[in-house]
Amino acid sequence: MALPTYAGPLERTWYYSYRVICAAIFIFLIVPIVVIVPLSFNAQPYFTFTKEMLSFDPDGYSLRWYEELLSSREWMRAIGNSFFIAISATIISTTLGTLAALGLSRPNMPAKGFITAVLISPMIVPLIITAAALFSFYARLDLANSYFSIIMAHVVLGTPFVVITVTASLSGFDQQLIRAAQSLGANQVTTFFKVILPLLLPGVVAGALFAFITSLDEVVVVLFLAGPEQVTMTVRMFSGLREEISPTILALATILVAISILLLSSMELLRRRSERQRGMSPG
Repeated sequence: MALPTYAGPLERTWYYSYRVICAAIFIFLIVPIVVIVPLSFNAQPYFTFTKEMLSFDPDGYSLRWYEELLSSREWMRAIGNSFFIAISATIISTTLGTLAALGLSRPNMPAKGFITAVLISPMIVPLIITAAALFSFYARLDLANSYFSIIMAHVVLGTPFVVITVTASLSGFDQQLIRAAQSLGANQVTTFFKVILPLLLPGVVAGALFAFITSLDEVVVVLFLAGPEQVTMTVRMFSGLREEISPTILALATILVAISILLLSSMELLRRRSERQRGMSPG
């Protein structure tokens, strides 16, 4: 929004100050993430910029850490574990969270506030407490140190995001569409897949992405529940920072940043597409 010509001195001061503050906050948040990208191409095994890098000498840059990452059996197994666990947990979380949000959207749902509070409680309870409780529970069932326990633990952490995003999408959902579909002979399954799901798809996808990122980034729960065969890349990165500082960690972090940008861009494109389908101007 442009500054109006009739704005006074105080309005002009706030107009420019507000933008400077926003820019400062943005820089404060983004610089620690962006700085790891050039460091991952460091030819030397350091976490700092060398003289060659600062002078843009080609000899100061190298792909050796990416090559070491892709050629390491331990790293590739950890990455495979992370994506297997994250994808499995995302599928389950999205299914359960969507069904829960649809149930909570019904006007005759009893104890709606209490059930909602229980569903989103994993977002509020400190993660260390959740991890300790989950470990105690699965240890009693002799399921600790297994993929099943880690996946289900990540389902617990990811489902609240799906519930929140789908519930937000349902707030603008026209219930008359369901009645119209049923009056035309559509059963509940057809109504869900042909009417409800397409309109809720942006919220479902957004919740799925949040659940996926939550699972992919999780460290504390995995430290409690994982055995030697279930080590994920985030746990290995955490251990690497404590035991051996190698720019291989920065190379993997750069790849993860690129994946996050790709996922967020896909979500934004889907949101704009949904707005166009509803006759709204994308904003």
